[in-house]
Amino acid sequence: MAQRHNSKEIRTSASHHAIRFSEVGKGINWMIFKIMSEFVMGFNFLSKLKKEVSFFGSARVSEDSVHYKEARELARMLNGAGYTVITGGGPGIMEAANRGASEGKGRGLSVGLNIELPSGQRVNPYVQDGVAFDFFFTRKVMLSASAQAYVFFPGGFGTLDEFFEIITLIQTKKINPVKVVLVGKDFWQPLLDWIHEVVYKHHGAVARGDMGLYRLADDIDDAFRMIRGSKEKGFFNQ
Repeated sequence: MAQRHNSKEIRTSASHHAIRFSEVGKGINWMIFKIMSEFVMGFNFLSKLKKEVSFFGSARVSEDSVHYKEARELARMLNGAGYTVITGGGPGIMEAANRGASEGKGRGLSVGLNIELPSGQRVNPYVQDGVAFDFFFTRKVMLSASAQAYVFFPGGFGTLDEFFEIITLIQTKKINPVKVVLVGKDFWQPLLDWIHEVVYKHHGAVARGDMGLYRLADDIDDAFRMIRGSKEKGFFNQ
């Protein structure tokens, strides 16, 4: 049975306060220290985790979606193999991954790195441990530094942003090479074709080798095999 987590127990960086540009001049020192505290809190939290796999994907998919079911099952398989599953802590694919991880029989955790919004935390009930951030960019850094493998399911601008961010960090050697696995051929194949035909062939904007920084899985079993071949990673390179 899935372990449901009370969102009130998730550690937060501080009580929420929306920052307006008009306030920056008055509270710039406070804001700088708050940003620093979120980085310290985030890296300290991540440093205690082992065998992490991060999931990305749309927050809009419903429970009866094929991709929701695939993310849930893949996370369950990974948990059984001892992996910790990390998500953004929200609904959709994130919920599916946390749900599958919480249902697994292994020692891995179901972790959420969620965001504090003016209306409160948007955390799904299957997160077993996690931290909450006030700033999107500090959370984004933590998600980019958090795992030895990254799994991308179909998603919107946020998912695509994270995908290209990870690929850029690997391409520029700011992080060591990690497994980047794409699940959902119906979604990813057209984008990969566009990168190959337009970005690479027509414009020469990327190198041929750059297209080897990610892999499109045939199914979740194929994705699982790719992830099993990954190695523990450290944080960013200097």
